[in-house]
Amino acid sequence: MGILASILIGALAGFIAGRIMGKGMGLLICIIVGLVGGLLGSWIFSKLGLTVSDAWWGQLLVGTAGSVVLLFILSLFRRK
Repeated sequence: MGILASILIGALAGFIAGRIMGKGMGLLICIIVGLVGGLLGSWIFSKLGLTVSDAWWGQLLVGTAGSVVLLFILSLFRRK
């Protein structure tokens, strides 16, 4: 997958995760959360022995799952 496609899928994954977790984020933060979440999701899925299609929707699923986990972990460290 090309770098531009990875950025677009990461941005979409970050946006979806932000909506799931009730966080309002800008485009740059969505991209960062989505890309880091994609790496985290890939690691989690591999540790669990799960495989997902290499198609864009599979990468979106993994990225979104990882982004939700990332946002959850970050929310544990934020003060209210």
